[in-house]
Amino acid sequence: MKKRLTNGFYRLGFILISVVVGLPLYYLVVTTFKTPEEAALSPLGLPSSLNFTNYQRALEAMNYGNALKNNLIITVSAVILLVVFASMAAYVISRSQSKLFKTMYNIFLVGLIIPFQIAIVPLYQIISGLNLMNTHLGVILVSVFCINLPLSIFLLRGFISTVPVELEEAAFLDGCGTFKTFWLIIFPLLKPIISTVVILNALAIWNDFLTPLLFLQSPDKAVLLQEVYKNVGPFSTNWTSFFPMLVLSVLPLVVFYIIMQKRVIEGVVAGSVKG
Repeated sequence: MKKRLTNGFYRLGFILISVVVGLPLYYLVVTTFKTPEEAALSPLGLPSSLNFTNYQRALEAMNYGNALKNNLIITVSAVILLVVFASMAAYVISRSQSKLFKTMYNIFLVGLIIPFQIAIVPLYQIISGLNLMNTHLGVILVSVFCINLPLSIFLLRGFISTVPVELEEAAFLDGCGTFKTFWLIIFPLLKPIISTVVILNALAIWNDFLTPLLFLQSPDKAVLLQEVYKNVGPFSTNWTSFFPMLVLSVLPLVVFYIIMQKRVIEGVVAGSVKG
């Protein structure tokens, strides 16, 4: 009886948490199909009919195709660079016994603690001095080397430490150098943690609003969240028009996460046990 009561309390708690988390999402999606009058009279009620007019207006107001293209360019390029540089750095740090590399790793860990926002002014000056203002390359470099690189190195180093060193020794005996050994022997074994790194960084970069806001000024280079922000009124906002923009901006990311979600736990668990 005691065990049943305990399980009942747990279930009740989980149901309450699900309601708290799911209610804002329900309100968001339902409001996208309502007219302004329906949204004001019945905020949580179902719409009288499925009206896709709000989505059509949102697509036009956001210049959705161009903004989506910009988001994809920045996110895909940044994720590829992160995987390449973070995996190589994590491999060297994990295998080297030099105090220099251990010190470098500690510096990367400091990057997990200190927010990059405190260096916005120096970053702005550097990007401006390199003539990378209002370019996707400037946003990509900041996203990779100033924001997301420390976490990627931290995750990859933990996983690489579980890979047996004997595999590398056998490759060296067969005539492989360090670079070839890493890409042909070690990197293929990193698929689980690479998937985790790709998902986490794609989520972070896609949802990053501050970096594009600072370094992109041209409307033709704006990302989705910038387009959403431009349609927020200074004194009032039409929520039935604003909410479809939010749904459209996160929809590609939701689809991507649903496809890749099985890899997240696999990568985290695989890198948590040594030997």
